[in-house]
Amino acid sequence: MRVMVIVNGNEQAEAGMTAAEKEKMYAAMGKYNEELVKAGVMLAGEGLHPTSKGKRVVFGKGAPRVVDGPFTEAKEVIGGFWLWQVKNMDEALEWARRCPSEQNFESNLELRPVYETEDFGPELTPELREKEERLRAELAEQQHKA
Repeated sequence: MRVMVIVNGNEQAEAGMTAAEKEKMYAAMGKYNEELVKAGVMLAGEGLHPTSKGKRVVFGKGAPRVVDGPFTEAKEVIGGFWLWQVKNMDEALEWARRCPSEQNFESNLELRPVYETEDFGPELTPELREKEERLRAELAEQQHKA
């Protein structure tokens, strides 16, 4: 199963870290990522810039509107992500518990299964299923060329 691991943001990450804090964090995360890759668990993973460099597109009444960062609720911000391939959620939790973390502030990981084609049931008709498979194949080819 594939699991999206969402790294929630926090005030420290939004405010920025000192050079020493960054170096310590990069070293710890680099080691952890290396373990994930060697175990065949990590499919993708990236950290995100603070919300001060981001934008939101808000939909609702009228035309979509753009809101510039920073965004005030750091607890509602995604700081990064991993996409893991694991046997089950228990294995994902084992890996998540090993994630390096700074003890001076609270942070959390959110683990959510990624929908697989078979999860959609009969509402995903054979025609829609075929179209989905074609799109996935096209995406894989594009990524291979990149």
